[in-house]
Amino acid sequence: MPASSSSHFLPVKILAAILPAVILCACTSSPTAKEQIAARVIVPRHWLQTEAGNDTPAASSLDVTALASWWMRFNDPVLDRLIIDALANSPDIRTALSKIAESRARRAVEKSSLLPTLSAGVTGRESYSRDHLAHTSTSGDSYSASLDAGWEIDLFGRQRLALDAATADLAQTRENFHAAQVSLAAEVADAYVTLRSGENQLAVLERNIASRTETTQLTLWREQAGLASALDTQQSLSTLEQARASLPSLRQTIAESRNRLALLCGRAPGALDSLLAETRPVPAPPTALATGIPAETLRQRPDIRAAEHALEAATSRTDAARRERLPSLNLAGSIGVETLNAGDLLSPDNTVASLLGSLTAPIFQGGRIRQNILIQTELQKQALIAYESSVLTALNEVENALVAVRRLAERTAILDAAANAATTAADLAARQYEAGQVDLLTVLDAQRTRLGIEEQQVSATASLTAAHIQLYKALGGGWGGQPAATP
Repeated sequence: MPASSSSHFLPVKILAAILPAVILCACTSSPTAKEQIAARVIVPRHWLQTEAGNDTPAASSLDVTALASWWMRFNDPVLDRLIIDALANSPDIRTALSKIAESRARRAVEKSSLLPTLSAGVTGRESYSRDHLAHTSTSGDSYSASLDAGWEIDLFGRQRLALDAATADLAQTRENFHAAQVSLAAEVADAYVTLRSGENQLAVLERNIASRTETTQLTLWREQAGLASALDTQQSLSTLEQARASLPSLRQTIAESRNRLALLCGRAPGALDSLLAETRPVPAPPTALATGIPAETLRQRPDIRAAEHALEAATSRTDAARRERLPSLNLAGSIGVETLNAGDLLSPDNTVASLLGSLTAPIFQGGRIRQNILIQTELQKQALIAYESSVLTALNEVENALVAVRRLAERTAILDAAANAATTAADLAARQYEAGQVDLLTVLDAQRTRLGIEEQQVSATASLTAAHIQLYKALGGGWGGQPAATP
């Protein structure tokens, strides 16, 4: 008998010995998101384009206040109005706000799992039977009412971890909203610069067409006076029509840019034409903005913070998956009334109450729990890799924007000097041709040179402004805190 008794309690002893180890293993938490980031992501201390030896202004503390509404630094009221309108009415922004509301509701669902559940029910039943041999029948009624409660105790924090993951998801959707603001502001500014660049190129082309028209008319008069040949007239007319051939494409660009701005602002094509009717110069690039250090930029950019929250959510879900191997404690209680008379449902004499507690632990799940842990672990790895990719992308975007600002500023200065010289040369050639000192080809060549340089000048100015816009976007500018309200 002793041996039999010992063997009878052997499984219990083994379970008692193994269970603490299982609980300890399952309760082991992953490193926090910040710890994982610190171990894997290395951030440079300075931007390459702000180190000693470059002519880019040295970095100082990031000007977060100026970044919030960076477009105000371009001193263009139309641009200000467009961006404010887009941030209020864009479908992308409204969709991002809706996603915040959805994520908040999902978090509330997870939070409700930590609370007890309570349900009530009332039933009534009528029965009827007939004895065909005795030719008798009987009938009866019964009624019942119950109030049932249930609660799964979060013994090992699995439900709390699921709530943490949902909280991180909500934070991520907020940052995605801010990232949408950043992208939208930059996109509106880019479209506006494209519009103003097209308008200014059109103005340059029209001035050159007017100048070539005068040259063509002068050549025709000289031909009629016997001072020039028909060949000169046709060459002058050819260059004039060649310049005119560029008008349709520029007007197409202007119309498409206006329609794009209307779309970004959530409006139908043509809705903004009155606001954009007046031709304005390309917004002048503002004075240099303090770019700070890379670490400050990573803290400012919403997409980086969104990636960090995604890693936090994945880490919490991995830890929650590990805790599925642990026992769960459920409490259930019920209080009810059963009676044959509906009038006795409220009688305390017919009340029946019960309370049940159960502790269950998974023994065999066909590998489901283990594979779910593996799935969540890999999703956590992917989230960390995505964070690393976001950091590398951010660093690359800032460095490229800094290079573009620096080099395009150099190109613009060179083109300004070239444009002044080309204008002087074209004017001299026209006067000398009128005086018969040079031939027509000299005049036409000088006009072509001036047109080409002036077009490059407008394009370079627009590119420089666009480079500043991309720098503001890369630094994480263009969002102003938490959304004021969500639907």
